[in-house]
Order: sequence, then structure tokens, then C-alpha cells
Amino acid sequence: MKSVISKIILGGFVVGAVGLSSAQKIDAKAKKILDDITANYNSKKNTYFKFSFGSGINGQVAKTEPGIYYSAGDKYKLKIMDTEQIFDGSKIYNINADDMEVTIAKPNGSSTMFSPINYLSTYRNDYNVAYGGKKTVNGVSADLIKLTPVKANGLSYVYLFVDSAKKQMVKLEQHGTNKDVAVIAIKEYKENQELDPNMFVFDKNKFKNYVVTEL
Repeated sequence: MKSVISKIILGGFVVGAVGLSSAQKIDAKAKKILDDITANYNSKKNTYFKFSFGSGINGQVAKTEPGIYYSAGDKYKLKIMDTEQIFDGSKIYNINADDMEVTIAKPNGSSTMFSPINYLSTYRNDYNVAYGGKKTVNGVSADLIKLTPVKANGLSYVYLFVDSAKKQMVKLEQHGTNKDVAVIAIKEYKENQELDPNMFVFDKNKFKNYVVTEL
């Protein structure tokens, strides 16, 4: 599970931009739902939620682990198991406490960084979008939206489950062409909190004994 988490943190959910295609198909109802929740998130000073991350093969999740996610504007902090990722608006810091390693990198301008809600922006150019009806997810009546890549990017499809009444993401399922599946189930939302001013700051003094690699 640790190796899977590391892969996800370092880019398992990073989807390269493939550009606008004239053949792209976006269902109007699905677009309205996604645009509404995007506007809702963007209207908040900051957002926090807990989530469970699961992975497996052939569509079956083998194990899940808890995680937490903070965001404010384009900055965010993500924690899963012993791995933490911080984006301070300029650089991405991947911190592995178990291996005592820190990797620092500039975001690639042609791709989106890890975020449980990154598909709210990338769908506009990269995916065909279809509405899949209502599904019950953890007791919530959610709208199912299916994203299918316009061009090959390693994914077969992505399912987004949305609580349209609250304009919030409930669950995300990412299905790879290699039959791998990764699932993020979101819960315990909090918004517009008073966050530590250093929430999205990497303090190198806390990692003096770590191996630090800047790419």
C-alpha cells in the first residue's frame, strides 16, 4: 500500500493536458453540475476535508487509508499515511517521513497537480463528459458524471459523484487502462476556517535530517 500511496502522491493522479478537441462531447446537464460545484469551491476562502483513499485492481479496492486535504486559492496541503505534499503557489514539496526524504519541484505547466478536485478544471479540455444518473453513495443521493479521455492518458475513465444540493464532491473513482483503480471518498467538509498563516509554507528547519532533492 505504501508504494501505491507514494505513486499517487508523486503523480498517480496527475493528468497531462491534451488540448481541446473538436470531437469533445460535454453533456449540458453534467457541465452545469460541475460548473456549480467549481464556483462553490472557488467562492470559499479555504476548504478542508477528510477523505479515504483506496486502491486495487480490476475495479476492486483492496485497502483504504485516511487522508486530509487543505486548500486556499491555488495552494494546498495533502496528507496520506506517512506522506505529505505541500504546494505553496510556486513549488511542490513531497515529504516522506518514513524514508526521511523531501523532493522539491516546480509544477509542470502542461499538467495539473494532485488534488481530489482537480477534474473540476481539467474536464473542460481533456475529457468527454456524460451524465450517468443518480447513485446512492454513503447514504447520499449523488449525481454520477463519467469522464472519458479525449486522447490517451493512461485512464479508461473517471467517475465523479456529486452532491448537487450542497454543490460538493462526494467520491471520485479513477480507472486506469492497466485495470488499476484508485478511489477517493470525501467527508467532513469545513470551509472558511482561520488557518495557520504557515499552513502552506515548507519550513526546511523541520527537516534538517532529511535527504532533500530539488528537481
